[in-house]
Amino acid sequence: MTATGDRIDDLPDAGGGLERSSTAERVADLLRGHIIDGALAPGARLSEERLGRKFRVSRNTLREAFRLLGHERLLVHEFNRGVFVAKPGAEDVVDLFRMRRVLELDAVRASARASAEALNAVGAAVEEGEAAHARGDWEGIGTANMAYHRRIGGLLGSPRVDETMRQLLAELRLAFHVMAAPRDFYTPYLDRNHAIYDLLAAGAVDTAAEELADYFDTAERQLVHAFTARAADRGA
Repeated sequence: MTATGDRIDDLPDAGGGLERSSTAERVADLLRGHIIDGALAPGARLSEERLGRKFRVSRNTLREAFRLLGHERLLVHEFNRGVFVAKPGAEDVVDLFRMRRVLELDAVRASARASAEALNAVGAAVEEGEAAHARGDWEGIGTANMAYHRRIGGLLGSPRVDETMRQLLAELRLAFHVMAAPRDFYTPYLDRNHAIYDLLAAGAVDTAAEELADYFDTAERQLVHAFTARAADRGA
């Protein structure tokens, strides 16, 4: 029986591409993507043997990928136990939202200079979330929400911001696992995502930034409360 949050066998095969390129950076990117998609949950143990078969890469390549993701605070190595997906806490949530306010609010304020393609990508992420809701895919809403915020950052047109956002959102997705009812957590943000996109499309940049700032305040409070309540339950 596999550990909770371990869905390695369900991950899509990498095919022959990794066999040919076999780079640790590419493996790290794949694992990061699976974290963003919610396929790897906090505390999941990453088996070198199973991942090596899945991605068709050597143990050395995997270990280098693990090291890279450890620097991003996505994985942790426990002596004599192995490598595990990280378990963020309330203090991590506060810092993540601090960083989000810097990047995403600046992107919204700069959106008047963004390309039509970048703005349309934000709208497409809204549609992805609404489609996931229509089919009752609550985790899919979470994945679409990650895409939405990454594309908000993409309004800046900066490859460095894009890379930073991908790392930040992977860590944030791990924090989202604390919410016991993903449907109740994610669903209210669909309308807020749509409203912010509509404001951006209309050029109401300042109002969009105000809405996003309030959005962050609400989400941060929810997550911190959930972590605090879980800690209290464990201490009871």
